[in-house]
Amino acid sequence: MKTKFALTTIATAVALTLSTAAFAVDEFNVNNGLTLTGNPLGMHGIDPVTMFESEVPGVGSAVFTSAHEGVDYYFASEKAQKQFEADPEAYLPQFGGFCAFGVFVGKKLDGDVRFADIVDGKLYLFVNQVIFDKYLEQKDEVIAGAVAKWPEIRTTAVSEL
Repeated sequence: MKTKFALTTIATAVALTLSTAAFAVDEFNVNNGLTLTGNPLGMHGIDPVTMFESEVPGVGSAVFTSAHEGVDYYFASEKAQKQFEADPEAYLPQFGGFCAFGVFVGKKLDGDVRFADIVDGKLYLFVNQVIFDKYLEQKDEVIAGAVAKWPEIRTTAVSEL
């Protein structure tokens, strides 16, 4: 019985290790750990739907988990989860959840939901208040520049930027 348990444990560890190798290199800003499904967690567990429907971002729950492109997202309710599943692109942050100003300057900085802006129905995250204030001074230029830069850095590892 112990041998069977040990083999199962080893097989699970190998599967999780191999599955992480399949993830795209730093295309999404995710937590370092994995969720119970074996996927990384996007938006630090914040419900992306609440970013559009509330002034205060809602904390998601693992009870309401949806995967999109190998990343798990948590939702505050089943309703929010279903809205997301019907049209994920409508709720996901731009640039894989990395800071839009960071992408503008060719870096992948952590996107923080406390510093966010919705422009033309798209969610942009920023690393901190200082960077968010810089963005506000030149919104159109930052967004256009980040959109142009993202294809160049999308598949580049954070450590290589």
